[in-house]
Amino acid sequence: MSKIRPIRKAVFPVAGLGTRFLPATKAMPKELLPVVDKPVLQYAVEEAKAAGIEEFIFVSSRGKGMMEDHFDAHPELQAALERKNKTEGLELLRESTLPSGSMTIVRQAQPLGLGHAVWCARHAVGDEPFAVLLPDEVVLDRSCIAELVEAHGRIGKGHVLAVQDVPREKTSMYGILDPDGETVDGVFRAKGMVEKPDPDAAPSTFAATGRYILEPSVFEYLDRQEKGAGGEIQLTDAIAGTMADAPLYGCSFTGRRYDCGDKLGFLMANVAAGLAREGLGDDLRTFLREQLEGDA
Repeated sequence: MSKIRPIRKAVFPVAGLGTRFLPATKAMPKELLPVVDKPVLQYAVEEAKAAGIEEFIFVSSRGKGMMEDHFDAHPELQAALERKNKTEGLELLRESTLPSGSMTIVRQAQPLGLGHAVWCARHAVGDEPFAVLLPDEVVLDRSCIAELVEAHGRIGKGHVLAVQDVPREKTSMYGILDPDGETVDGVFRAKGMVEKPDPDAAPSTFAATGRYILEPSVFEYLDRQEKGAGGEIQLTDAIAGTMADAPLYGCSFTGRRYDCGDKLGFLMANVAAGLAREGLGDDLRTFLREQLEGDA
């Protein structure tokens, strides 16, 4: 039996323009919009760290240098905090800094789809299984990607996608997995995946969310540069097209997911994170209660 290869690298597609959040994203990357006081991208990076990820590959684009700076060391700020004995600030600075040599930036020159963004990272990933995290998806309470890494370790080989059970009327918004058998310990094997099916035709209500463990065979498929739905190079096509080499699995997860690429989801994430934050939660809860009672 071949040795199970650990998941050491994660790809973060961060080349989008963030037009849904204009004018806030006119000069600032959407990935740095804060949920309370932490950028959405940092939530994804910390989630990857908790899963044992050692190398962080950002698929970026022109004008996104602020993201690199955010995860870089800041000696002047560190010195200022040390002089003032700001221990809490120093800890927050440490948490937002990636170790030297662990961050790789690759450019996606044209917005040709998620599959194309992942393909741009092929040389940095190499020939090993890897994680993909879409930073727009903020998962609170527990590392979703850590649960996928654990499931992949049990399975041994295959594509493992985080799934969430959604209302049938919303299946047309997601890639929907077609289960093949029972769910065991939150994981099921799938016969395939249908991209945004009509609710009546959806094979299930298990929707793929923005967390993946992928085998490197997807790069061979993506090398074809074939366009799929929406005229873009789709990652779901590459996953479906390599199932003979890498079986497809869906994995339920226990954290709370918020779609921060959507204004309502972004606001919900801020409220949820704020309520859970020590020193903020009680006052925020009182404020929200007053606002709701005032609207009644």
